[in-house]
Amino acid sequence: MIRTIACIISLCCCLQLQAQDSLQTLLKKYNTEQIPYIQVTELVRDSTNVILLDSREPREFKVSHLKNAVCVGYDRFDLAKTLNMLPKDKRSKIVVYCSLGIRSEDIAEQLYKAGYTNVFNLYGGIFEWKNQGNPVFDARAKPTEKVHTFNKTWSQWLQKGKKVY
Repeated sequence: MIRTIACIISLCCCLQLQAQDSLQTLLKKYNTEQIPYIQVTELVRDSTNVILLDSREPREFKVSHLKNAVCVGYDRFDLAKTLNMLPKDKRSKIVVYCSLGIRSEDIAEQLYKAGYTNVFNLYGGIFEWKNQGNPVFDARAKPTEKVHTFNKTWSQWLQKGKKVY
């Protein structure tokens, strides 16, 4: 019995590592990685004085987002408008996220080029945030289990929560 439980635990750990490896492979395929990642656990541990920017589209943001995040969008991202919302101190800590961390890298790169030096890309995005059991909030600032998964292909990366397309 103990051997069986140990095998099950070992298998679960291997599957989790494989999923992380696959996510890492996916992100390497799409990202330049010029913007450093911040891990979900690190953001949870040090969330004070962090500016959260959601680079998903408004329809995704309305379904759910991280608490206190500001939607800056992607397709119609307006750098000038976003810069007006940010502190003048260009050392302010900014974390940009999207579904997985692909669109957010593009937005973070623009902020970096605009002079912000403490910009991070949330590794695995809102999917990884939710997969690790962290709360997300709807348009009324109420906790929700729903997460907009962009499309069915990308939805495979969300393991926890209710998928919305």
